[in-house]
Amino acid sequence: MSVDHLSERYEKTLTRIAAAASQYGRPAGSVTLLAVSKTQPAQTIRDLAALGQRHFGENYLQEALEKRPLLADLPLTWHFIGQMQANKTRPVAEQFAWVHTVDRERIAVRLNEQRSPHLPPLNVCIQVRLADEPGKGGIEPDGVAALASRVRELPRLRLRGLMALPPPRDSFDEQKVLFDRLTTVLQQLNAQGFGLDTLSMGMSGDLEAAVAAGSTLVRVGTALFGERIKNWQQPTSPA
Repeated sequence: MSVDHLSERYEKTLTRIAAAASQYGRPAGSVTLLAVSKTQPAQTIRDLAALGQRHFGENYLQEALEKRPLLADLPLTWHFIGQMQANKTRPVAEQFAWVHTVDRERIAVRLNEQRSPHLPPLNVCIQVRLADEPGKGGIEPDGVAALASRVRELPRLRLRGLMALPPPRDSFDEQKVLFDRLTTVLQQLNAQGFGLDTLSMGMSGDLEAAVAAGSTLVRVGTALFGERIKNWQQPTSPA
């Protein structure tokens, strides 16, 4: 993708977010854009960073670990937004500033144990399942409070909020109903003194409904980069 085309898509996405925030009474700057850069080559990420983007989300751990060294000179904040496997928590704990997909105590404990004490606490969102979708990650809403209490006890983690990846819905109202469920869970936790500040919800096709429901961070890939590159491989560095 040319830099001009990327710039156009970036500005359109920022405009969409700002317009939704204004329309639904959200303060300016209250919604952060997280660029979902899975399958995107390092150069495209570098080009978007040059336009001002700082937060990037990766789904695939091995791919992310290949790209990170190529971008180490940039002041980027890296979010892991893929499904967590217990045997692969160490590089996530070591390499990322945020994890959005904690959905069980075992994962939280391993991340805490593997986070270096020389690094700031790892920002964590608990992934919540908002609909009956077998095989999808996330904890049921009625289990969130217990997990949140456990995460809050872990000194190298900082519980920031909740994340959801609801099933696609065609209409704004249907989308918002699901996002409202996550907002309600966060409000219930904060009523218990958790002090959470992050709702990671909304993507390219439903970010307006997410912003209307209170999202503070929207995860956008397609609107920025176009359709995902299939069978992507990081170009090897010249010898």
